[in-house]
Amino acid sequence: MTPTQAPRHKVVVIGSGFGGLFGTKALRRADVDVTVIAKTTHHLFQPLLYQVATGILSEGEIAPPTREILSGQDNARVILGEVTGIDLAARTVTSQVLGRDTTTSYDSLLVAAGASQSYFGNDHFAEFAPGMKSIDDALELRGRIFGAFEMAELGATRGDEVDHLLTFVVVGAGPTGVEMAGQIAELAHNTLRKDFRAINTRTARVVLVDAAPQVLPPFGAKLGEKAKAELEKLGVEVMLGGMVTEVDERGLEVKFKDGHVERINSVAKIWAAGVQANPLGKTLSEQTGAPLDRAGRISVNPDLTLPGHPEVFVVGDMIALDNLPGVAQVAIQGAKYAAKEIKNRLEDKQPQPPFKYFDKGSMAIISRFRAVAMVGKFRLTGIVAWLMWLGVHLVYLTGFKNQVSALMRWAITFISNNRSERTTTEQQIFARAALARLRRGAADLVSDPGIYDATRAMMEETRRQELEAAAHREAELTDSGARGVSEAAR
Repeated sequence: MTPTQAPRHKVVVIGSGFGGLFGTKALRRADVDVTVIAKTTHHLFQPLLYQVATGILSEGEIAPPTREILSGQDNARVILGEVTGIDLAARTVTSQVLGRDTTTSYDSLLVAAGASQSYFGNDHFAEFAPGMKSIDDALELRGRIFGAFEMAELGATRGDEVDHLLTFVVVGAGPTGVEMAGQIAELAHNTLRKDFRAINTRTARVVLVDAAPQVLPPFGAKLGEKAKAELEKLGVEVMLGGMVTEVDERGLEVKFKDGHVERINSVAKIWAAGVQANPLGKTLSEQTGAPLDRAGRISVNPDLTLPGHPEVFVVGDMIALDNLPGVAQVAIQGAKYAAKEIKNRLEDKQPQPPFKYFDKGSMAIISRFRAVAMVGKFRLTGIVAWLMWLGVHLVYLTGFKNQVSALMRWAITFISNNRSERTTTEQQIFARAALARLRRGAADLVSDPGIYDATRAMMEETRRQELEAAAHREAELTDSGARGVSEAAR
């Protein structure tokens, strides 16, 4: 008899972001079968989302298909679905898409589900001030930003007041908020200045609001002050020490330390003020007893595993360990560490030392030729930091064709001030809100499998009868010579 071959070690990776993708690729030559479960079909280069929102890049250039990226990795497969449950005792992961559940078993689990926007307990703000964590978010914001200019032009033509349409508010003065505010200012003051007749886009007001006392707190006081000065040169109003307490369709309210409240009337508002770890952190915490911090990040062991579950690794924005920042490099390095640990165990090698993060620095672009960078002890500003930013982001952009395409787009935008990705639709702006009003979201728009199977035969028969009757009627008109003849003349 031929001996039965033992099944290969099964690794399930949750998420197709930096952690999920780099972890999967690190297992390329390992004797394992990898299943990537992700709620989107693409790998998102999140640091460049704001360039999709402001018309510089297309969504495809920063979000290549995950299947295409992994097509050459024979031991990896991809399953579409949002993970709704993890059973640590049974070692299974349950995912769902459009009401269809899939259960996948694992021997090792890598959780790299990332984080979502945090509204600090005011989730209703999201309806009027979208965050920027997904392609849907970026396309909605593109529609809102360019749509505000269009509606202002229409209103000014009719003689209406349009200041609220030409006021753009970005909440949060971290890297995303700074980059977004700078690009909207460039858009209004340069790119669009000749495109409208009834409005002057250069009069647009761009406001950056944050409860913190400085811009870019993680970069230190000196770079923060430099970034603030550069933003103000662009015409951005930097409003620090103000906490947003209310958001509605036509504006928001900002409360300052001295108690006074200021209202800013604005239709186009962008939320970049905080992050909340994926809810799966809570699921894992309930089953392991590992504590969560205020942002929902779960405490892990020094080797990135969960207490009592050495087969489960958690990386990236989901972990609370040594005050690690929520940046891409933490996810990339953590995922590679976890993959190596899985391989070591299968090869009976000694475990690695505890995970240690190597800080490669932080960068934020403000506008053309303006950026700030913090690399080790060096603090850089201006065009040198801007060139470093371009180089680093180009290197980490997945796929050679995307790198070439992005480089060409940047050249066009930064040299000529033109932006080719300005197409917007009403669907981009309103689809998220419309889906949120459905009880099960998009699942309410498709038939459940059982209902579809039960009614399909009846629907097919009805449709067949309709088609046969229509065909008979067409033949009868032709044979009788009645086509084109009125009923009265027959």
